[in-house]
Amino acid sequence: MKLEIDPHHLGPEEAIVDPLLHITRRFWVTVGILSVFVGAGLWAYIRQLQLGLQVTGLGQPVYWGFYIINFVFFIGISHAGTLISAILRATNAEWRRPITRSAEAITVLVLFIGAAQPLIDLGRPDRILNIIRTPHLASPLLWDVISITTYLTCSSIYLFLPLIPDLAIVRERVGPKRRWFYSLLSMGWKGTEAQYRRLEKAIAVMMVIIIPVAVSVHTVVSWVFAMTVQPFWHSTIFGPFFVAGAIFSGIAALIIAMAVIRKTYRLENYFKDIHFNYLGILLLVMSLLWAYFIIAEHLTSYYGAEPSEMRIFWDKLTGRYAWAFWSMVLCNFVVPVAILSRKKTRTITGTVIASVFVVIGMWLERFQIVVPTLVNPRLPYARGVYWPSLYEILIAIGCFALFILLYVLFARVFPVVSIWEVKAGREIGVKETMERVESYQP
Repeated sequence: MKLEIDPHHLGPEEAIVDPLLHITRRFWVTVGILSVFVGAGLWAYIRQLQLGLQVTGLGQPVYWGFYIINFVFFIGISHAGTLISAILRATNAEWRRPITRSAEAITVLVLFIGAAQPLIDLGRPDRILNIIRTPHLASPLLWDVISITTYLTCSSIYLFLPLIPDLAIVRERVGPKRRWFYSLLSMGWKGTEAQYRRLEKAIAVMMVIIIPVAVSVHTVVSWVFAMTVQPFWHSTIFGPFFVAGAIFSGIAALIIAMAVIRKTYRLENYFKDIHFNYLGILLLVMSLLWAYFIIAEHLTSYYGAEPSEMRIFWDKLTGRYAWAFWSMVLCNFVVPVAILSRKKTRTITGTVIASVFVVIGMWLERFQIVVPTLVNPRLPYARGVYWPSLYEILIAIGCFALFILLYVLFARVFPVVSIWEVKAGREIGVKETMERVESYQP
């Protein structure tokens, strides 16, 4: 395949490159506001380093809190891009072409934030080096380090490869001061047929690799909990439950990001109703699957009636954390199913509203997994109480703001829609349509 793309006359793709060439005042305002929140989180973390974890709400028996909740949450959202994009590529879904870049960017950027959460949770961050100095293969924590590092490496390659042709296009349109940057990253791309053939093969190889790697990452994250004997954690269902939840929250995050990009950069011709409709259907399916796992988990625990598990069961459903449990059910099941099960309400606005609820609900799910179990230990310790301190809240807000800031900067430096893939899709679509018409026309 050889695509004839004139970088100086892009036509419909002008809207993709234009945000990279012109900086607006709105961009600087957004960066400034996000930087304030990031700075507040950084200040809180520095104070935590100086004063120790005593400034947090952590203690005995609640040794994990906001930081590990956010670790699981961010790692889950990372499935928005690489896994979804790879599956859509593998199934040859042509409608994927405009959305893959924005999805894959989420994966790489949010992985950095997620991987940092265990470091923030350590009173002595330097002790993370002990995993490298004295690795213990029986430890799920080491499995986490290996799987996340592998996932980040593969995801970065998977994001970069399709960027190369577009970087060459931008290289020809930016000024001399920035041209060296795009020249370096485009790696001498000329757009020859041989280059496109090699690129397609490389993307196909990474697509095959990335799917099992992505599945293994959140499975390993779940094993950090399931390999213990804590009630409501020691469960064989945690692996698929976590993977399904990751895809669920990932799709929701992708829909929100697409809606913001569509509105901000006026890319209505690329992020169309059909994309939100298809992703809305996927979100609906994952909501039903999530409900199945929740029912299975709690029904088996209730039927077993083990005292240590029943304390947590009733604490979730009718006790101190009932507000979080029923809010989670509302956000992850009631609202998405009510909106997305009807074509009339499965609009762009409807899918975005459902996605916002899902993101909130999936964070509450992580909260429900971590906190109720720790405040009700199996061993005969005093039951605990956990409320995050101001430092934890500021650090959490700073992490969310940092992710959004990195995404804003990415969209300012790189095309958020794959120009060459969209053009290839047009050519393939025209060819397939002609072949189909010729197959039945006299």
